[in-house]
Amino acid sequence: MSDDAQPKRSRRSERSRQAILEATRALVSEVGYGTVAIETIAARAGVGKQTIYRWWPSKGAVIFDAFLALSEGTEGQGVVLPDTGDIEADLKAVLRATAAEFADPEFEKPIRALNNEIINDPGLAAQYHEKLAGPVDEAKKERLRSAQRAGQLAADADLDLVLEVLYAPLFQRWLLRSGPLTADYADALVDATLSAFRP
Repeated sequence: MSDDAQPKRSRRSERSRQAILEATRALVSEVGYGTVAIETIAARAGVGKQTIYRWWPSKGAVIFDAFLALSEGTEGQGVVLPDTGDIEADLKAVLRATAAEFADPEFEKPIRALNNEIINDPGLAAQYHEKLAGPVDEAKKERLRSAQRAGQLAADADLDLVLEVLYAPLFQRWLLRSGPLTADYADALVDATLSAFRP
């Protein structure tokens, strides 16, 4: 193979990979997880089924990567939460954004599809925690540690518990479709959490 053929092949591979991820997101949004198959993803992306299996072992893994690419935006820069010095304002900004994201139909459908797969696939669950949930939670805890150092959060607060108290009600409301995901609701969760864990 000539020297200039390899970069062309790499560009074609990356174009195929992006087409697969975009096709996966579109199909999940249009028809739901249950109807999507590797064959339909391949047809929509304009690639062969074996091209998909070269990179992903299952439909769930493709959906996970499609969701990961959608949520990361800028890959490799890491997750950093705002730190204005005011933990209440920063948490409200983050939780409002999270609520808005969960309420967005284009973002919500892939999240639901991913959660359905995680429930039944321990390998995918481990991958989700390693690549996405773990790093995001660590960024959140780093912001909480900063609040502890500033005396805005109890020094002995269990940070895993703080995150669960803050996010679990939002997730449950979204999961069960039991109420609107509004900015006021996000603010109320922050107020309740800080009331429980302030010094």
